[in-house]
Amino acid sequence: MNTEERQLADVLHRITPEPPRRVTVEQVAYRLVSEPRLGRGSRLGREPRPRRGGLGLSRAWAPAMAAAAVVVIAGASAGVAVLASSHHNSPSPPGGASASSSVSSAPVSSSPSGTQSPAQQTTPATAIVGGPWGAELIDRQAFTQGSLVSGDGSLFAYGTGTLDRIDPVTGTIAATAPYNAPLPNPPVIVGNTVWVVWSNSGGNVVLHGYNAQTLQQTASVLVPTIGRVSSAASNVLTAGPDGHLYVAAGVSVVTVDPATGQLTGRIDLTVGTASSVAVSPDGGTLYVGIGGFKLLVYNLAGNNVADESTLRDTTSLGNLVATSGGVWGTTGVGMSEWTWFAPDGDLSRAVRIGEGAGAGFASLPSYSGGVVWVGGSHTLSCASPADGRILDTATLPTDHQVVEYFSSPAVVGGHAYSFYQDNAAQLSGLARMTPPPACSGLSS
Repeated sequence: MNTEERQLADVLHRITPEPPRRVTVEQVAYRLVSEPRLGRGSRLGREPRPRRGGLGLSRAWAPAMAAAAVVVIAGASAGVAVLASSHHNSPSPPGGASASSSVSSAPVSSSPSGTQSPAQQTTPATAIVGGPWGAELIDRQAFTQGSLVSGDGSLFAYGTGTLDRIDPVTGTIAATAPYNAPLPNPPVIVGNTVWVVWSNSGGNVVLHGYNAQTLQQTASVLVPTIGRVSSAASNVLTAGPDGHLYVAAGVSVVTVDPATGQLTGRIDLTVGTASSVAVSPDGGTLYVGIGGFKLLVYNLAGNNVADESTLRDTTSLGNLVATSGGVWGTTGVGMSEWTWFAPDGDLSRAVRIGEGAGAGFASLPSYSGGVVWVGGSHTLSCASPADGRILDTATLPTDHQVVEYFSSPAVVGGHAYSFYQDNAAQLSGLARMTPPPACSGLSS
């Protein structure tokens, strides 16, 4: 190439320069860690001296540091890409929500007395070693023994200062309301309302009603009593098959229409102060526990006393549950409590059901799923509501010879749910079981 051709080539190169070479992230990172950096106070072109006592970077560390720098730079690049992408997204619709958003908040009740609990992560069920009927622990919430009931596809129980609705599938609390039970009395469900005894003292009984789904308070009913309420009361509130509420109110029993909150009747007792009430499934019989010894049987059609009997050698008479064949209750306190069944409400023919409970636990009957359940710290049994006959029973396990406790099962969707406690392991919660066919209520 002669001189003129070389000059012409230089002119063409200036007009059409080479395309810039692509620089990779790895190359930039390597340059960052391997080339001398400018330190504060350093001279241009000189490497700053390593600080005394510090770790000086050698060439051997450069590839590793370059790799780390790649991560940082790549992350920053990704962040820039996200920002650029979000900047070019279509504008949000009215209300501020992104058009592509698929995340929604769980509903929260606006009522101060009831809140919907946010969605909770399902805890895997844990098998209870030796537990009855495939028992497994589905949560570890603390609930009050004897307060578990079922209704409207949910479970209800008392927590620590709360009334809770429990999802039977996950065991999580779906809704809650502030509540402190003044005496032993499980929630009473009528239609889509959960009723509880709010206070029971002096000359009044106050009832509160809550929506069965949200647990927002929907009603409050004041029931004046005749005389003072019993100091040893339990199960003072129940419901009849007609949907009316029955309330132990001093020396009387008051009926309440839950739809209106109006008091619709009063039954004056012939003797004593009412401490517990129960109504037969056909609505014809009212059972009233008196003090620690007597049971009154009222014919509701004629509003007259049909029978009066006494249970021998007992210090309490409460937690009444009525079935087609008679009435169930508990006796004993402290280290020895057990359940009895009285055919037609005749305590002279009462028989003991189950092995009872010790260690301060209670043995309380519950009527759910067509059978009566009797738990405790020794056995868990299902019994016929017609004659008290045991249909099936399971021996409860122990943990290092310390009793484990299953109480008052409630049935939902073919499963029986029970309050469970293992004192040795300091473990409690809700147990789910699959009872045998004998406990289905079909053969009772």
